Amino acid sequence: MGTTTWDVPAFQASVYAPRNHDCVLVIPVINEGERIRAQLLRVQAAQLPVDVIVADGGSTDGSLAADFVAAAGVRAVLTKTGSGRLSAQLRCGYSWALDEGYEGIVTIDGNGKDNVEAVAHFVEKLREGYDYVQGSRYRKGGKAENTPLERTIGNRLIHAPLMSLSGRRWFTDTTNGYRGYSRRYLVDLRVQPFRSIFVNYELLFYLTVRAGQLGYRVEEIPVRRTYPIGEPTPTKITGTGAKFAVLAQAINAALGRYAPDGGRS
Repeated sequence: MGTTTWDVPAFQASVYAPRNHDCVLVIPVINEGERIRAQLLRVQAAQLPVDVIVADGGSTDGSLAADFVAAAGVRAVLTKTGSGRLSAQLRCGYSWALDEGYEGIVTIDGNGKDNVEAVAHFVEKLREGYDYVQGSRYRKGGKAENTPLERTIGNRLIHAPLMSLSGRRWFTDTTNGYRGYSRRYLVDLRVQPFRSIFVNYELLFYLTVRAGQLGYRVEEIPVRRTYPIGEPTPTKITGTGAKFAVLAQAINAALGRYAPDGGRS
């Protein structure tokens, strides 16, 4: 599967620095204001072994102004101009990263809930030869701070068991967008992540189950995820309809409906 056959939404790339590492941190974001600014500064201060790319869904809040992101050490901002939501942003970010020659990709949400220092652990695991690395707040050494009860119930009793059974590997935190992928996994013809079917959250769930199904090396590592107290929950999934839509996407991934040609191997 070459780049000429990849279906990637239209986007504009603003590049501020050359490539310095073999792994890259891709941060999908849209209108996160001071959350993303504070997060980028924490990433910079941590001196992580990655280049940083922001996959912007079309922010209008000024948080990704060129002078700020350049000073914060961001290598590039990819602004999606085509259709789609999170999975479309990730297709933009992952395709650009692979075209740039990166061997490993780490993804972290841009809403400031995650401990950025764990990025180094993801990179370590990718360099050890793992192909899919899932972050978990529930594993020993991880921490779930102020997690809404419905999130805990939905993740631990529904989502994680569903993804684990389908992916043939045991996971504890499959709604967590903090994860890493190897280049060889993403370019495998049996995976094909660059398809227009991936628009919302489908790509996250599909890549979770597909790795185990194909026998790739999978690992889950502890991370910290903190929800703010006294503030609205930082999330783009709001309302009953949106929550049921996400569940439907997880079920479709578990049933193999996103695999190429509808196959599971």
